[in-house]
Amino acid sequence: MELSPARQKLLFLVIVVVLAILGYYVLLPGLKHHNAAAPATATTTPSQPPAPTYSAEPVVTQSPSGPVNIYSWLPFTQADLADAAAVTTRFCVDYETYTYTESASAYIGKMSALMTSGLAAILQEGYTTPGTEALRTGKKEISSGTATITSLRAFGQTSLTFVVNVAQSLVSSGKTSSGTTPYAVTVTNSDDGWQVSDIELASLGNT
Repeated sequence: MELSPARQKLLFLVIVVVLAILGYYVLLPGLKHHNAAAPATATTTPSQPPAPTYSAEPVVTQSPSGPVNIYSWLPFTQADLADAAAVTTRFCVDYETYTYTESASAYIGKMSALMTSGLAAILQEGYTTPGTEALRTGKKEISSGTATITSLRAFGQTSLTFVVNVAQSLVSSGKTSSGTTPYAVTVTNSDDGWQVSDIELASLGNT
């Protein structure tokens, strides 16, 4: 039987209402479950780390009650250092002071009390080397020297090594020139007092 238009509209409204009611009851359990499962929102304040603690232990420092005598830490006295420096300076002045008319024995003799016999033999051999002696005589060389200690390079129980600037004024073939050479000079203490036992260019070292 064919329904009239009015009845068709009524039937459509009934179907819509029934579907709406069914949809409500189908969706209602899910909504309730979602609301129950949602976590409560809470505002939390991050905890602050505890403040560090410090121990107020005093730092104890000691200062000398009087002037420090550094020579009490060294294997030589202040007088030893002064004597060694004086011998070194005199030796270096004589080492760089010579004339073409001077014999080897005269050149070495003026330094003999300031140096060891071993060093004296080495210097005499160098002074009389044929080429060196001929050059000195041929150019009529006259040399004069001065010396200044610039530092103490090393020391031991019986020895000191100074760095010495030795200045030379040289007349050679009638012309005068000057220059300064740094040497490392070692002095050794023995029964004869301080004596120079070695001399080398400071750039080569001295041991």
